[in-house]
Amino acid sequence: MPRPSTAGSTRARTQATGTFVRSTPGSHSLERGLALLRAFRHGVDVLTNAELADRTQLPRPTVSRLTRSLVDAGFLAYDIEQRGYRLTAACLSLALSFRSSEATLARALPLPLMRALAEGRRVNVGLAVADQLEMVYLESVRLSRLGIFRRILPGSRLPIASTSLGCAFLAGMQAAERKALLGRLRQAHGAEWRVLQPRVEAALEAVRERGFCHASWAAGMTAVALPLRAPSGSLYAMNVSFPTAKQVSADAIEAHAQLLLRLAADLRRDWAR
Repeated sequence: MPRPSTAGSTRARTQATGTFVRSTPGSHSLERGLALLRAFRHGVDVLTNAELADRTQLPRPTVSRLTRSLVDAGFLAYDIEQRGYRLTAACLSLALSFRSSEATLARALPLPLMRALAEGRRVNVGLAVADQLEMVYLESVRLSRLGIFRRILPGSRLPIASTSLGCAFLAGMQAAERKALLGRLRQAHGAEWRVLQPRVEAALEAVRERGFCHASWAAGMTAVALPLRAPSGSLYAMNVSFPTAKQVSADAIEAHAQLLLRLAADLRRDWAR
């Protein structure tokens, strides 16, 4: 008896398009629980139910039920002294699993190429990936004025729409995924999107035409960035940032962009080997 065709299945469409597709409804409770875990950021050790409700915009009774479940499941622990919740080692295990899950990423993260560029040119070099409406640093090598290397910790976050890393990642996405994320950004930023949208569109055009975009998100710093697709198909964004005066020159942007483009080419050759 012939097997039923899977040509129209969501699994087949996922394989054909390279975009995850499933018709089965997701779990809203799980999504809300994960939103609570995302509320913990670097520098935030303990959060109360009230603080979690404020950060996630979820009702207090819902947060109370979810924190109870997360404690029972071992992802949160209740701190009696501070009367709040903290993450457990289970979350660290997930992070370590992510870091080791992809061979090309594991080879990129120590990134002697990143360090060599930062040291030789006295610039900052970073590698990041998108999570929800933010970019998350996987690694960042920075050279202080004293010539001492320091790092932004993995997991540090910055916005997508107003940074070169975020716009570069947007430019590297599949068209349908990019359209969906732009829609979420428009909704999240509200009236501010009128200012951000033309900047994002200009950055996307710059990546299409020249392979990189730039932005001055933090005071006194300008960054150039590009999308970086690993052999596995995973998408990242990489940047080079450097100190600037109030008005950065086109020559400075171009010079640092060329450094970034060469670094990306060297990394791709290393991955190919």
